[in-house]
Amino acid sequence: MSINVNIPLADRYAAAKAAADAANAALEALKDEIKELGLPTLQGITCDLTLSLVEQKRLDQKKVAQLLTAEQIEACKSPVLMHNIRVKAKGIEA
Repeated sequence: MSINVNIPLADRYAAAKAAADAANAALEALKDEIKELGLPTLQGITCDLTLSLVEQKRLDQKKVAQLLTAEQIEACKSPVLMHNIRVKAKGIEA
């Protein structure tokens, strides 16, 4: 992948994020269309898709808060470090 160093990194990141957001929106729309069809398999030229319903169990935070004390909940927490990059558009007049 070639990188154009004449374009500032912040601008390249913002453009890539906008493209990724658009691709994710298109992917979600396709997922909705697949689920709406409700067919267990879809055959394509380059791939086949399977649709299945999977049950997951999630921890109910409200119930946990009712069963444990604030100190017990706090004792179960562990810190997680993560990078957060935000894009703030500049008002540039053309």
